[in-house]
Amino acid sequence: MMSTTNRLLRSAWKNKSAGASSLSRQAMIVKQPAARAFSSSVLAGASEMTADERYLFDLNGYIVVRNVLSDQQVELANAVMTKRSKDMIERADAPLRNTVQGTAFSGTTGGARNDLGGVFEWGEHDSSVFKSILAHPKLLPFFHTLLGRGYRMDHMPFAISQEKGSEGFQLHGGTIDCASGTYNPHLAYTYSHDMIRCALLGCSLMLVDHNAGDGGFCIVPGSHKSNYQMPEGMMDGERHTEYIIQPETKAGDVVLFSEGTVHGAKAWMSAEERRTCLYRFSPATNVYGRSYLGDEQGGGWPKAMYDDLTDAQKAVLEPPYANRLDRPNIQDDGSVEITTRSSRKKQHDRNVFNSKYF
Repeated sequence: MMSTTNRLLRSAWKNKSAGASSLSRQAMIVKQPAARAFSSSVLAGASEMTADERYLFDLNGYIVVRNVLSDQQVELANAVMTKRSKDMIERADAPLRNTVQGTAFSGTTGGARNDLGGVFEWGEHDSSVFKSILAHPKLLPFFHTLLGRGYRMDHMPFAISQEKGSEGFQLHGGTIDCASGTYNPHLAYTYSHDMIRCALLGCSLMLVDHNAGDGGFCIVPGSHKSNYQMPEGMMDGERHTEYIIQPETKAGDVVLFSEGTVHGAKAWMSAEERRTCLYRFSPATNVYGRSYLGDEQGGGWPKAMYDDLTDAQKAVLEPPYANRLDRPNIQDDGSVEITTRSSRKKQHDRNVFNSKYF
């Protein structure tokens, strides 16, 4: 039986292709055979960010995508988190704390953040909303523009909860690391030849409203282009606070941000429990995390993560390798096509290396 989330996703794809998207997009869709020889045109985006969206992301280093989830999906995700609240792990020990005690982000109660893993391993019903983010039709234009075709999930996703007064998270990240002032290629934001690339893209799914003054996710707009170490005290929210912004978001919104943009979290001050789910994505050949290799015995991502995935969602779980080496690419209609080389080149590699791939 098709899950509610998959039905909603199919409807979203249908509406998007019919021009019902709230964002006006100019796109040229070229139908390709299921497997074809690699060329630059294969990766040229028909589904990409608008000119306005590209400008705003390039300016600020983040963007809020509104109403990614329906009210029904938000309700389901929250019900699942409530059911699994006993599995939350609090970051209570000193080495796990995310702030310096007594600073602006450290909160008022001494409470810590709660983390919940395994969000893709709860079965079709409970994991469906969380899995929908992997290749969501409202997010695909952003993923393709910021990461390129063949983008991949880099970290294990996990859910977050916080009670009123609990600590936030000291500012961190940056193309130029905010703490050390050194260049960080693993997080870097780049622009070249009309192409935006985030070496690592944060994706924060909001499951409750984050109103002005509530706290939670915060960011320093424009810091993805900074060339200097952050001033002393700013990482803890003690100085230059006017440059540290907490975006106002509603449940169902998604914040996409370059990990090259300095970010963190302010202490949570709302009476409603904070709930989000955090993902990280990277371009096809980039890698930061290593969960795709499996545990000490290998084996790749946990097998349960693949249950009930669509072909498009499975494509996002591919390990890092170049598009031309038979990588599945998600198309604008949600289908998947394989980018490949000529059969003669592949046969040559087999003759030379006795292997399908070099």
